[in-house]
Amino acid sequence: MQKDDENVLLEKLKNPTTANEAFSRLVSQYSEQLYWQIRKIVLSHDDANDVLQNTFIKIWTNIDSFRSESKLSTWLYKIAVNESITFLNKQRAQHNISIDDTEAHLLSKLEGDTYFDGDEAQLKLQKAILTLPEKQRIVFNMKYFDDMKYEEMSEILGTSVGALKASYHHAVKKIEAFFSDEN
Repeated sequence: MQKDDENVLLEKLKNPTTANEAFSRLVSQYSEQLYWQIRKIVLSHDDANDVLQNTFIKIWTNIDSFRSESKLSTWLYKIAVNESITFLNKQRAQHNISIDDTEAHLLSKLEGDTYFDGDEAQLKLQKAILTLPEKQRIVFNMKYFDDMKYEEMSEILGTSVGALKASYHHAVKKIEAFFSDEN
C-alpha cells in the first residue's frame, strides 16, 4: 500500500462515520501479511489466529493514538510483533516454561501443528531458527523470509540498524553451525 493510500485509510479510520468500513478494509488488506509475521514467531496456526485477533483489537482500540511518525503498515507490524512476544511470555508463565525450554516447547508445537505443510528441509530450517534467542529469531525471520529493510525493522523493533545487522549476522552464523553439526 502506498503512503498516500495509507493516509486516506487512516483519515477514514479516524472518522467515526467511515471507521467501520475503513477497518474492514484494513483487516482484509493486512490480515495475511500480519498472520504470517505472527506465525513465524508463535509457530502454531491456532495461536497465530488468536494473536492476529488480539492484534486487530489493539489496532482498533489504539488507532487514535497513531501519530503518522512511521508508515501505518510499520505500526501494524510493530503491534503484531509485540502481541506475539506478549503471547509467548504468557505461555511461558502459564506452562511454567523457562526461557531455556522455550525452544523445545515451540518445536513440539510446530511438529504437532496439522497446518504445517513444510517438507523435511523446511522443518530442519525451523528447528535451526528455534535455536536462536527470541530477538535474533524475529530479526532473522523479518530479513530472510520477508526481505524487510533494516530501517523498517528498526522502527518496528525499536533497535538500531547496526544492532539489527549484527543480530542477523549472528543468527545466520548460528543457523550455519546448526546445519554443520547436523551433518
